[in-house]
Amino acid sequence: MPPSPTQEGEIPFDVPAANKPCKTWYQVYGSFDSNQRPLVALHGGPGVPHNYLLPLLDLTTQHAIPVILYDQLGCGKSTHLPEKRGDGTFWTIELFLAELANLLAHLRIQNDYDVLGHSWGGMLGACHAVAQPAGLKHLVIADSPADMESWVRTADRLRTKLPDDVQETLTRCEREGKEDSAEYEQAMMVYYDRHVCRVKPMPGDLAESFRLLKEDQTVYWTMNGPSEFYVSGTLKTWNIVSQIQKIQCPTLLINGRYDEAQDEVVAPYFREIGKVKWIRFAESSHMPHFEEREVFMKVVAAFLKRDE
Repeated sequence: MPPSPTQEGEIPFDVPAANKPCKTWYQVYGSFDSNQRPLVALHGGPGVPHNYLLPLLDLTTQHAIPVILYDQLGCGKSTHLPEKRGDGTFWTIELFLAELANLLAHLRIQNDYDVLGHSWGGMLGACHAVAQPAGLKHLVIADSPADMESWVRTADRLRTKLPDDVQETLTRCEREGKEDSAEYEQAMMVYYDRHVCRVKPMPGDLAESFRLLKEDQTVYWTMNGPSEFYVSGTLKTWNIVSQIQKIQCPTLLINGRYDEAQDEVVAPYFREIGKVKWIRFAESSHMPHFEEREVFMKVVAAFLKRDE
């Protein structure tokens, strides 16, 4: 059983363009009064709720690291804005950076904290770190691209290795605009089983995140697109490579052997960040926190407890 949160609530988040009150839902596990610096976890998607990151609570129960989980605006238990679907001027990286800053200030940890971002969350975490916030002491970039064009190229390559009938279904559905059909979803899961999470059956927390995403895909469809490998949203041309050298805090870079975030996708972080360590999990794809959970937690905890 996971531990119970020590705090849970909703944080008012002022977003004038939303035309309605907005709130960010969050939970805190562990105590800020401990000797360990709090870790803020940034989920992926965009728009895939926090549930699949619940294994990170091992860091609290086994290593006494306080962990903050939250649902970014537009998903999970935070304010939903389905009327903003397709509005790329609203769903921006700047919006989510402002939400993160608002969370840090509300919890009064902005002067001393760590960040772990997974997938899209790692992209967001990197953007946050580029601004060199004084309170950010460690950054974990887990399974995240440094630019989306390399992500798409890699996805295209991995896709060619799927069974022919699966490739045909994916291509046909995309050509006919049937990305929301059952047959597209079934074909998509063949890719996901290979390159997103190889644990079978799918872990319940991950299945719950996918279920909630399916209920409201506003953010995901607007910023990403129909699937992990068919990127047509506003992030399609995102690229942080030219700014990576501005990240000054010690950084842990993570990916898996079978990851959709293949080595060439994450390598710019390793080349450009001054203080960086890269761990590649041999039996994992995109979610080593499920696939090699025990080793993952030991690696992350050891990194976060280092003082530099």
